[in-house]
Amino acid sequence: MDILQVAGGKPVKLWTDGVPVEDDARRQLLNTARMPFIFRHLAVMPDVHLGKGSTIGSVIPTVGAIIPAAVGVDIGCGMIAARTSLHARGLPDHLHGLRSAIEQAVPHGKTFGKHDQGAWDDVPAQADKAWGRLAGRFKAITDKYPRLAKTNNRQHLGTLGGGNHFIEVCLDEADRVWFMLHSGSRGVGNAIGNLFIELAQADMRQHLANLPDKDLAYFEEGSRHFADYVEALEWAQDYARQNRELMMLAVVGAARKVLGKPFEASLEAVNCHHNYVQREQHFGREVLVTRKGAVSAQKGQLGIIPGSMGARSFIVRGLGNEESFCSCSHGAGRVMSRTKAKSRFTVEDQRRATAHVECRKDKEVIDEIPMAYKDIDAVMRAQQDLVEVVHTLRQVVCVKG
Repeated sequence: MDILQVAGGKPVKLWTDGVPVEDDARRQLLNTARMPFIFRHLAVMPDVHLGKGSTIGSVIPTVGAIIPAAVGVDIGCGMIAARTSLHARGLPDHLHGLRSAIEQAVPHGKTFGKHDQGAWDDVPAQADKAWGRLAGRFKAITDKYPRLAKTNNRQHLGTLGGGNHFIEVCLDEADRVWFMLHSGSRGVGNAIGNLFIELAQADMRQHLANLPDKDLAYFEEGSRHFADYVEALEWAQDYARQNRELMMLAVVGAARKVLGKPFEASLEAVNCHHNYVQREQHFGREVLVTRKGAVSAQKGQLGIIPGSMGARSFIVRGLGNEESFCSCSHGAGRVMSRTKAKSRFTVEDQRRATAHVECRKDKEVIDEIPMAYKDIDAVMRAQQDLVEVVHTLRQVVCVKG
């Protein structure tokens, strides 16, 4: 662990040994560390890279304030993974049919339609139940902020989205089959995030010039919008968790239909956020912990650290390291922007890098090429005092949003 001392701010502790950290990301870290309500220090994960206002891969503990842009607009984004009773030998020799079935079962990319109710009968019913649990609280929020009612909320429940969101079929070290996916609170979470970022900046308009970055505008506890933001934030985090559970149901249903055999689908299961806020006790004090691209790693707690679409992923168990506020990385972390990846690499590069994976290999996914990400093995070495590896997964099918 390295420590940066920050003039006029709190220290920055980095778990980045052997992993590159861009200069712009370092500047963002220093800016965040100078905010007056940071508690003790910032904790920086090995997948750290430039973000909006604050770096992705940051753990930001605060007292009496929240920075909405530090949470971001993909509120509650995270991972779910489930080990099945299937073995690699039970999968077909050619996996294109399984990928196609998953793509049909889970709306993804620019397709945000409803599930085919004739395909996986339990998913629409479960989606209705999930929305029933969310609808009352959502109305309480939209009564105060009517523009949020005009979002894709119920419509996006059970959908993947685009960008770096994905669904994978993986094999572990014993060749057991896992399903894993990455997504969050979709359009409604994005709308909530953007609304409250705007409100924070409006509330602080006369102070913006004194901030190192306008995207560090914040709500103080007790201020006009603080409680409303926490209410909306917690709702979006619940939405994201249920969204992942619904998609996992759809993936399992698709696999059962294609494989034509019964199997258990939750022998081991993990569902974890990596863009969220939670009240926690650290160093004898209750603090608000914002994990912006980081996973909770309390002692004994299971988490998921995915690699790129051509690299390994990991099911991990937290070691409860207080210096990191009991956190670990949320993935490998980008080393270049999507635009740069698209200009540097070709479809042929993508084909070579994902030759062992049944996935799309076209120009639309070049921005997700494995070389656009940090070396996941280096990232894991840098956080050996934060987590221990429980399972190592290698993907055989990948569906990109």
